[in-house]
Amino acid sequence: MALTRAAWWLKRGFLESSENPHLIQEHPMADVAFVVTTIAVFALVALVARGVAKL
Repeated sequence: MALTRAAWWLKRGFLESSENPHLIQEHPMADVAFVVTTIAVFALVALVARGVAKL
């Protein structure tokens, strides 16, 4: 029984590449930047909403 491309990728490519420790790297500064950016965007949306409410 021949494997389809998707089944082959799931069985070979995905599982083998996910076991490579070099592919899974944590970037704590990227996490901090994401949180800061998210808070800044929410603050900007709140300011815009406050301005629209005054109209």
